[in-house]
Amino acid sequence: MNLQQLKYVYFLGIGGIGMSAIARWFIANGYQLAGYDKTATPLTQALEKEGAKVHFEDNINLIPSEYLADTTQTLVVYTPAIPKNHTELNYFQENGFTLMKRSQVLGLLTQNMFTIGVAGTHGKTTTSSMIAHILKNANRDITAFLGGITQNYGTNFLISTAPNPLACVIEADEFDRSFLTLHPDVAIVTSTDADHLDIYGDHNHVLESFRMYVGQIKEGGRLFQRKGLELENYTKTSAEFSLEGGQYHVNNLRIENAEMVFDIVYPDGEIKDCKLLTPGFHNVENALAATAACLTVGLSADEIRDGINTFKGVKRRFEYHVRQENVVFIDDYAHHPTEIEAFLRSVKALYPTRKLTAVFQPHLFTRTRDFQEGFAESLSLADELLLLDIYPARELPIEGVTSQIIFDKVTIDNKQMVAKKDLLDVLKTKDLDLLVTIGAGDIDTLLAPIKEMLTAQ
Repeated sequence: MNLQQLKYVYFLGIGGIGMSAIARWFIANGYQLAGYDKTATPLTQALEKEGAKVHFEDNINLIPSEYLADTTQTLVVYTPAIPKNHTELNYFQENGFTLMKRSQVLGLLTQNMFTIGVAGTHGKTTTSSMIAHILKNANRDITAFLGGITQNYGTNFLISTAPNPLACVIEADEFDRSFLTLHPDVAIVTSTDADHLDIYGDHNHVLESFRMYVGQIKEGGRLFQRKGLELENYTKTSAEFSLEGGQYHVNNLRIENAEMVFDIVYPDGEIKDCKLLTPGFHNVENALAATAACLTVGLSADEIRDGINTFKGVKRRFEYHVRQENVVFIDDYAHHPTEIEAFLRSVKALYPTRKLTAVFQPHLFTRTRDFQEGFAESLSLADELLLLDIYPARELPIEGVTSQIIFDKVTIDNKQMVAKKDLLDVLKTKDLDLLVTIGAGDIDTLLAPIKEMLTAQ
């Protein structure tokens, strides 16, 4: 694919977090951009303000005519979430247009850049965003394609102002094996837990894909992996990180004013008194991975400490919405049992004397079915649980798979099934001290009204 001959780029699923980051690259580089998505969101609204033409009906007649006039001048980028019977997708396929998956385009855009790729079933969005912020905060010129909206910059895409940036930071997504289009110079793997089993079938195939990913590290590159991951077959230069040990680990981890403060130990020294504005034991480990990557590209200990201490996090990742003396409200995107356990353990460590009320919206029928015991065990860490219906996303219902199969296995007594439409009314009846909302579906549409309710009390 020769990007030089292109004039138009059309996105099917333009509002996705990963898709919109790539769309912004094309806008920034002077291409004309249009696209389809199912519903309008703040992401699509932002893209429209930046010049993209977006519509929300699967209708060929709504595609700007100039995009259809010459197949050699138009690239069609699509997400695997687009159904195979989609009218626009089939039109492009049947009429000789060049179609590429988002991951293929990302591989194309980054093939000539020094690339830091962050992979993992959990932690990749925060870690890649943290690396991007540390580098940018240290006045290094970078490009970044991220899987979340950074609080520091209000975007999921950072554009280099120079023709040859120091690095390109990428969130390397394992969904649909997308990360196998990438060939990083520095690869980070934060976790390899079983997930996306609707795609992979079993955990062994998940591990196989991660091994293939790290096998694509460029000659002379580096791998940083969380201690204990099953990537033993990797033979290039590698190092491990974790709270407990590895070449990159933590000393003197303590909680001060509901914030985590710690020292980072690395092979050549120590970075004292790092403080996370977005706490969590898992985020401390993410900071270790970010430190390893930033040291590799030449940053100093002081630059890294300043970057960590000023990193405001990513929207929907341990995001505070209310932080008052009488009530605290935190939201998190966690949608896998391991993520939920890490989040709730961190919250309880920060606020050990508060009553923890958790609201959880399961994401996907297959994930609920495959990890029902894990969800029940992790959610039982809360003092009180309000469990919503499953958010289906791309899936059709599966007979016998509802939130009830999690609910029945939760071991705490103070638990309740709640319809999403009734949640606000139920919360108004509670004496809330520490409230968390958890999930990757549309639970985020309730964040503003919950915040309004809590702050009005």
